[in-house]
Amino acid sequence: MQIGPYLIDPPVVLAPMAGVTDKPFRLLCKRLGAGLAVSEMTASDPRLWQTRKSIKRMDHEGEPEPVSVQIAGYDPAMLAEAARFNVANGAQMIDINMGCPAKKVCNVWSGSALLQDEPLVTRIVKAVVDAVEVPVTLKIRTGWDRQHKNALTIAHIAEDNGIAALAVHGRTRADKYEGEAEYDTIAAVKSAVRIPVLANGDIVTPQQARHVLDVTGADAVMIGRGAQGRPWIFREISHYLATGKLLPAPSPTEVASILLGHLEHLYAFYGEQAGVRIARKHLGWYAKDRPENAAFRDVVNRAENAHDQLRLTHSYFEALQQEWSLAA
Repeated sequence: MQIGPYLIDPPVVLAPMAGVTDKPFRLLCKRLGAGLAVSEMTASDPRLWQTRKSIKRMDHEGEPEPVSVQIAGYDPAMLAEAARFNVANGAQMIDINMGCPAKKVCNVWSGSALLQDEPLVTRIVKAVVDAVEVPVTLKIRTGWDRQHKNALTIAHIAEDNGIAALAVHGRTRADKYEGEAEYDTIAAVKSAVRIPVLANGDIVTPQQARHVLDVTGADAVMIGRGAQGRPWIFREISHYLATGKLLPAPSPTEVASILLGHLEHLYAFYGEQAGVRIARKHLGWYAKDRPENAAFRDVVNRAENAHDQLRLTHSYFEALQQEWSLAA
């Protein structure tokens, strides 16, 4: 998939997720096969750009290209300025958030709330595209609710005003993350526009990724929750798309190596105290599919320092490896 001057290969993309797709996680997913990793959303309000959180979100040093940064807001001029600011700070693509269903985002007329105002969508897209020389992408949902699905109209607005690629989560804002993704709507969008379309929603296995590409005709798949606790999903999907064969599941030892490296990066990036706290959700996701995960989460969540968190995590996966080896 081509976005501006950048070839996205493999066409398997990490979705922007607030509080998840920080620099350590983006780097990990890229190393494990993501063709593109989009940052968590950054605020368009310049008053927030110098907060500790924003400074961390705008850190792209050493990140492999293309660096894609998502911006969120409702004011066209403010979003245009945010795009310029992020490009000056290393962004090589700008992604506009019109897909977030979170109440606190929609209540300030941002994220998927914008889908209710098509003229405003037009003004925002035009302002951001005109503001920067880099490709601008857009992430949307299929509409505000099932009675007001307007993904096709938004897709035409996007294409007509210079958007370089469009990611569509196959749910309305009202659906949040419930029910099944509507791939038929994504297929209709793909048929209606000439720009690249990324299909997003419920893609958690390589077989599902292949199915979604087949039924939608999309140019790429975008993985969100499916990557939480399983960042190797990117190499699994890309291998399956290329060969039709499934990679063997990683052993507990390999999972431990990936996870412990991730934890070390979190501590280095945020400092030990914040890193330990942020690591807890990732530890929970890594262990979520195992029957003993509740006990593991309980133990690791009590760890107050990096040494204990690493030690407990290492011990947990060492025990799993012994079980795995006996069963093999």
